[in-house]
This record gives sequence, C-alpha cells and structure tokens, in this order.
Amino acid sequence: MTQAQALDILKTGANVFLTGEPGSGKTHVTRTFVNYLKRSKIDVAVTASTGIAATHLGGRTIHSWSGIGIKRHLTDRDVDSIASTEWVSTRIAGARVLIIDEVSMLDAVTLDAVDRVCKEVKRSAEPFGGLQTVFVGDFFQLPPVVPRPQPKHIQTGWLDESSTTSFAFNGHAWAGAQPLTCYLSEQHRQQDDGFARILSAIRNDCVSADEIEVLQTRVCHESASPEDALKLYSHNADVDRINAKALQSMAGTAHAFSMTSSGKRSLVTALKRGCLSPETLELKVGAKVMFTKNDPKGAFVNGTLGVIVTFDKDSGLPKIKTISGRRVTAEPMEWTVEDHGRVTARIGQIPLRLAWAMTVHKSQGMSLDAAMVDLRQAFVEGQGYVALSRVRTLVGLRLLGWNDVALKVHPDVLATDEQFREQSLSAEETFGNLDQEELIKMHTAFVKASGGTISDAPKQDAESHVQSYSVEVVQ
Repeated sequence: MTQAQALDILKTGANVFLTGEPGSGKTHVTRTFVNYLKRSKIDVAVTASTGIAATHLGGRTIHSWSGIGIKRHLTDRDVDSIASTEWVSTRIAGARVLIIDEVSMLDAVTLDAVDRVCKEVKRSAEPFGGLQTVFVGDFFQLPPVVPRPQPKHIQTGWLDESSTTSFAFNGHAWAGAQPLTCYLSEQHRQQDDGFARILSAIRNDCVSADEIEVLQTRVCHESASPEDALKLYSHNADVDRINAKALQSMAGTAHAFSMTSSGKRSLVTALKRGCLSPETLELKVGAKVMFTKNDPKGAFVNGTLGVIVTFDKDSGLPKIKTISGRRVTAEPMEWTVEDHGRVTARIGQIPLRLAWAMTVHKSQGMSLDAAMVDLRQAFVEGQGYVALSRVRTLVGLRLLGWNDVALKVHPDVLATDEQFREQSLSAEETFGNLDQEELIKMHTAFVKASGGTISDAPKQDAESHVQSYSVEVVQ
C-alpha cells in the first residue's frame, strides 16, 4: 500500500494499524495525518509506547496520557480512580483521535488497561471509548518487555501471563478495535537491493547460507571500524564505556551545556528520559556527535552524524561539520509536551549527543550512513533486525559478530505478519474501488462527526516528500 492510500483510509476515521518495513515511511504518514487533523481542528492525542518514540512525534507516552503510569493490571477501583483524575478525564474526554506509535513495544495487558480507562472516561462501551485509534509500528522490531515473575493466577483470558511476550495484537483491546491494516510497501531507506534482500530474508525467517556468507564479508575488528561509523551495542554499559572513554582520551577543554526545563515535574522527567540529548552535554573539538532532533530549516535531521570543529567565540555554541560536509551551528532546541494545544512541559538542550556508540534500542527509528554493529550479546528476537536495518547500504555496515538470537524473529510475529499483509491487500482493494468523490464524502463526514472544520488548505501529497527520507526516517 502506498503512503497516499494509507492517508485516504486514515482520513475516513477508521481504526488503523499502520505498519511496514523500516524505511517505509510510517512516521511521515503519521505526521502528515496529525497535521491534517490539526488543520481540521480535531483534537488528536499523539502518544507512543516509549519516551524516545514519543519525542520523535512531539507527543507523550501512552502511560502518561492515559494516567495508568506503571500500572498494568487495573482493578475496577483503579479504573475509577484514574478516570476521576481531572487532568486525565479532561484530556481523554476532549480527544477524538488516539495515535499510539511503536506499538510493538506495548504489551497486550497495558493496551487493554488503556482501553478500559478510555471507555470509563468517555462513558462508552465502544473500543477506546469511541476514539479513532491508530496503531503505528512494526512487530518485527523490538518486542514488549513483560515484567517477571508474573502472578500465575492472573490471565487476560487469551494470554498466559507467565509468558515473556504478550504482543498488543493478542489482546482484547486490539480485537475490539478491529483496525484496518495499512501495510506500507514503499522503501525510502535502504538504497542497496542486495542488502534489502538480506533484511527481507531475516524478516521472513529464511536466512540462507548465501545471506550468511555476505554478512560474513562485513565482519571486522573494532579497530577497523570507519571513522564515521556509529557503534551499536545491545547493552548500555558498552555504550557508556565507549563514549566516555573516547571523550576523555581527547585533548582539549570540555565545554558543558546544561539542559533547561519548565512545567510539571513528572512530564519534565518523562521528556528527559525520552530525550537522546543528556542533561549535561560535554563536548570537545573533534568529538563525534549525532543530532537528536530535526531542524525545521532542513540543515540536519535526527540521526545526522558529524564532528565538532570549533565553538563560536561569542555564543560558545558548537559548530559541527556533518558527514556530508555541511557546517552547522547547533543552537538550543526544545522538546515539548502538548495538551489541547497548550505546552504543559518543555526541556531545552543543544540537540546533540556523543556518537561514538549507542544502544540498538535507542537507534530504533534512525537511518544511518554507516554503523558498526555488535550483536554478539543480542538477547531478544528482533534486535539484530533493528540494528541492521538502521543502515542504508551494505557498504556502510561493519559487524563485530552475532550470536544465535541476533538473526531470529519471533514465530508469533512471523505468522501474524501474513495475516496483516492479507488484511492490507483487502483494505487496499476495498478503498481502491471507491471513486474520489466517495472518499471525499467519507473524509468530510469524519471531520464533521469529530466536531472539526473542513480545511481549505491544499491536500498534502504523502509521496511528494520522499526526498526527506534520504538521511533519516523515524519508525
């Protein structure tokens, strides 16, 4: 399915599961839809399963938005208490559309809890209280982390809570929402057909000796890693060790930049936790850095790599030479949380982080020109797929090695993906048989039913911005 077809379906108000391989443009479609809703004066709640993913879309975690916090199993009393909280009830009551990004990392029990709270606040038995619900993500990527041990007597009815993985699509809330699947088929990240075939082989759990042989050609020693290659590890300890050691080994004076913040403490804490830039950022001339936010003017995007070349004499701000050769002065930027169009919390920092190394988890959603990947300690299905699919070409990939888990995909995801593809083809055929006039009527009906206004702004073509994915596409 193309991005334009998916947008046409989203604008009808149908519940949707927006999915596709890394680089297919899920975040671009989501942002375009959010902008459309805002132009139409429709209140949209933009959320994600993690703080990192939430910052990519300028939203908040689904846990914070719904008021469930760290709770997973809600009693009736819990639901009543959460729904009675003024800020939760006001937020949910005013929303017309709920977007949940990186749904692959949200387990079914938590999603069911969100569903219960929405129904209670909205006083409606409809799925999620009648909100148009849009799930965004790719289940081949990092799975949900389910706390263990689980009480053996607690079950959702469909899920054995003693299991380590309970995907969102297995829960009551997902089944009740009956989302139409929009499986994006375009590719705007990998520019290497051979590499794309390897990733497809991993995704389809059919890696052959031929693919292994090709990957073996990319194995090298850590010392042989290219200068511009970001190092990806499965564990934080390796990342922190390498970044700290690299900065400390450099000559010169360190320049420190402190994060600013304002707003509700809990929201500020969530923003800090999700922001890839640290609270105290220390930089030196020659330090490898990565931009952590998109520049509205297009000078850099989240994931652009570079090197500190100097610090401005007047402002003290760092000047970076990107790997493309462009020189950019990094000025402070903001990450915010909005509620009904009002900023309720914000943090400010230079949009950089040290970039000799980072975890595979934090790399999810990025696109890189070059990376050195260590999968020798991979510990969960999908971790290798996420790491490898960050890189745009096989030439840009260096491998320190991998273990038996690294190239595996979860069998439940593999089986369900076939269903998702079939559902997407069915939706594509159904909506493809509608003429443009019928679609416009459906779009107009949804806007009116949501209390919005018909925007006279020109329709945004989802495919007209493909070039913006040449460096980075956030999932």
